[in-house]
Amino acid sequence: MPGAIVLVGGAGTRLGGRAKPLLRLGGRTLLERSLAALAGCVPIVAVGPVLDPAAGIDWVREDPPRSGPVAAIAAGLAALGPGVPEVLVLAGDLAYPDAVVARLAGPVRGDAVLLRADGHPQWLAGRYRTAALRDALGRFGGPIAGASCRAVLGGLAVQWCDDHDGISADIDTAADLDRVRAAIEGD
Repeated sequence: MPGAIVLVGGAGTRLGGRAKPLLRLGGRTLLERSLAALAGCVPIVAVGPVLDPAAGIDWVREDPPRSGPVAAIAAGLAALGPGVPEVLVLAGDLAYPDAVVARLAGPVRGDAVLLRADGHPQWLAGRYRTAALRDALGRFGGPIAGASCRAVLGGLAVQWCDDHDGISADIDTAADLDRVRAAIEGD
């Protein structure tokens, strides 16, 4: 059974500083949607400020706070502890986390299974071998705060799953939220 890391520490600047994981979609917050999609993963670690103390998951912060997804992944990995062979890594603003997790189901061949949308790797919609993530972070020659996922994780042996139906869409703007709400809620 894989563990899971959900990245919830973004600034939400294009949404006026709102915490994107607390946006409501289909009657639930994006965080609630992600946690439902990850049901069965042990442990589940959210990286960022504590947004829902009653969620029943582990909360940690990247160091320094808001230092980017690579630093968040490193903090999440440290909180996983030993004995977790695979980990799902999800952005906390995914519109369709259930579909992402379903698409990534099954064993990892190589180092990771990642979605690719329009030819672009979706580093925060993936299933990774935990040891491969730790090795990639350990090999990186610079500071992880502010580092790009491509720079740190680009050398992994990836099994690609094409996102031909937009399931890795995230919500960055009010227009994104309106578009996804219309698709999900039928507005």
